[in-house]
Amino acid sequence: MATTNFVAVDLGASSGRVLVGQWDGHCFRLEELHRFSNGGVSILGTLHWDVLRIWSEIEQGLAKYRARFRGTPAGISVDAWGVDFALIDSHGQLVGNPVHYRDARTDGMPALVMERISARELYRETSVQTLQINTLFQLYSMVLVASPQLERAETLLMIPDLFHYFLCGEKGVEYSEATTTQMYSPATRDWARGMLQKLHIPLNILPRILQPGSLLGEVRPEVYRRAGFSRGFPVIVGASHDTASAVAAIPNMDAESVFLSSGTWSLMGVEVDAPVASEEAFALNYTNEGGVDGSILLLKNLTGLWLLQECQRQWSREGHEYGWDEIMGLAVAAEPFRSIVVPDAVDFVMPVNMPEAIRDYCRRTDQLVAETAGELARACMESLCVSYRSVLEQLRRITGRRLQVVRVVGGGSQNSLLCQWTADASQCTVVAGPAEASAMGNVMMQAVATGHLQGVQAGRSAIAESVSCVTYLPGDGQPWQETYLQFQQLEGAGVA
Repeated sequence: MATTNFVAVDLGASSGRVLVGQWDGHCFRLEELHRFSNGGVSILGTLHWDVLRIWSEIEQGLAKYRARFRGTPAGISVDAWGVDFALIDSHGQLVGNPVHYRDARTDGMPALVMERISARELYRETSVQTLQINTLFQLYSMVLVASPQLERAETLLMIPDLFHYFLCGEKGVEYSEATTTQMYSPATRDWARGMLQKLHIPLNILPRILQPGSLLGEVRPEVYRRAGFSRGFPVIVGASHDTASAVAAIPNMDAESVFLSSGTWSLMGVEVDAPVASEEAFALNYTNEGGVDGSILLLKNLTGLWLLQECQRQWSREGHEYGWDEIMGLAVAAEPFRSIVVPDAVDFVMPVNMPEAIRDYCRRTDQLVAETAGELARACMESLCVSYRSVLEQLRRITGRRLQVVRVVGGGSQNSLLCQWTADASQCTVVAGPAEASAMGNVMMQAVATGHLQGVQAGRSAIAESVSCVTYLPGDGQPWQETYLQFQQLEGAGVA
């Protein structure tokens, strides 16, 4: 059967992929063409993203598509993480390397911003969770030091928008990405210009906001020729924030479902029709980010598998090359509920040695110290699962919904131990999949934009026919209850 091919570039904080999504009129099929590592590069005390290398990897992926398939794809789209940005000058060139959200330049910035604008006013204006990594605080740090880069800039582009610009030369910031900045006003459906003026953030650098499912332009001749194509093809703006793209790909999302996008970060929430900016949502630091089809994603950003990934990185430095399956085996064999941490604690933002940071946290909170790799892995996993339980309970209070099903997507959906323990800790059914949700949502939105699908709901139905999901039923929740109460005490005591 003839298929229509779309290229999806799916960029994460630790890796990136170029995939082809094939649509046969009924189902989607994804095939990975090219995978590459990603991460921060520290130079002269600043942590950057190497966007030029990422661009070269995207070009390699396009060349591999050309070698694998005849003809040109029906479209290409990029999705990536939120909050980080690049600056473009009046000649269309990059103004320096984009800075990584974990760079120390935003340390203390929220407090400085709130000397000018109260936390409540910020939330009332943007409905977004205050995190010091947010674009707002990154830009304000540049304002305070009179950054020459900011003075030279003509246009701000978020990370996926930067690569769309590299592809076709057109500039704009996609809506779901814009909502991650803490600079977008849902009320005006535009940049929060009045608020930004109070902080002296230059408004002239903020481009037009693009809606998901927009056709942006054609791939530039120098790009498609270098990859071996004889003609161009459309650059499509999907849901460029990877979370919005992932949620778009979740089948059977309903009023009793919670989405959980699980990877380096965990993003957990529900789909709503309008921003929820209640006093409780504000007090609990919930965010309202843009979704597809007019939806709002009421969610909380949580530190996800970062702790365990950083432990793995440290063990590798020390000469212990643990594979992921081996780490999970060590966790299962370790003593249960020995140590608990709050994954979002400042201790774990960017430690030099993550295992030692966890041990120090245990000592500081008068717990048994997680010493071995298995004990550390178990502490990370159990802590993550009870943090999901905490968010679930909060979402029930904020929304008044029953919320009986947790729908896990992303890399964490392939971790059967994490999924089962999430079911046990939350006493909810967990449905895992699709694992490649961001890429699947990317491809689906391209199919909608090009008229191959009539809308997002038709796309979700097609994805339901295309993937197999795994269901995990909750086991005995009683052993988790004491750990959950301990977690709440640590949160309440400000040990986060």
